[in-house]
Amino acid sequence: MTQWLTPDWPAPVGIKACVTTRAGGVSVAPFDSFNLGDHVDDDPAAVAHNRSLLTSRLNVQPAWLKQVHGIDVVQATPGQVMQADASWSKIPGVACTIMTADCLPALFCNRQGTQVAAAHAGWRGLAAGVLEATVDSFADTPSDILVWLGPSIGPQAFEVGPEVRDAFMATHPDTAEAFVPSVNAGKFMADIYQLARLRLAAHGVTAVYGGGWSTYNDERFFSYRRGARTGRFASLVWIER
Repeated sequence: MTQWLTPDWPAPVGIKACVTTRAGGVSVAPFDSFNLGDHVDDDPAAVAHNRSLLTSRLNVQPAWLKQVHGIDVVQATPGQVMQADASWSKIPGVACTIMTADCLPALFCNRQGTQVAAAHAGWRGLAAGVLEATVDSFADTPSDILVWLGPSIGPQAFEVGPEVRDAFMATHPDTAEAFVPSVNAGKFMADIYQLARLRLAAHGVTAVYGGGWSTYNDERFFSYRRGARTGRFASLVWIER
């Protein structure tokens, strides 16, 4: 657990969060070793063991999702795997849990410390509004919500086609600044952290922290672009029991 990340953000007392890394589990290559994804062809027994380790080490009940790059937000319900890309909770000990391997994990809480949420934002979900939908799951005004952006693919590694840039600019023209031309003609290098911050700011959320990693370059994390057959790490946020 000492090798996992603890988000550095001014969350209220009682709000806890954690990001796992590849270290500390039982899965073998190419899923070595703390793979938490049960949909990547890893040994199911190894995944179950890793998930059990996660639960015991953090003393939480993770609420897993079947993520589909959409914008649905559900109440985090341990033991019930719902199809959604974000979840929220007001129940102590229930961890909103997101799995990624290049996509952006975003963790949320309100300033009162009475609700948390987590969102999975690949470019499709980000462009469709998954972060905004997660903000809207709170009764609080957006200015009373804190967001922490976890490890995702960095701007030097995230090459996209013009359709990705067009998808963002169609509704948020200012996101043009998050794309720079690639050395490959017609392609762009995208900054997913900047895209997230711009979208959140447009929705009234300005207390945004984190960012600055690149799962592609940082081998502590699983990365789909670095090797398509790979595991998934988790980002969790919960209210302390």
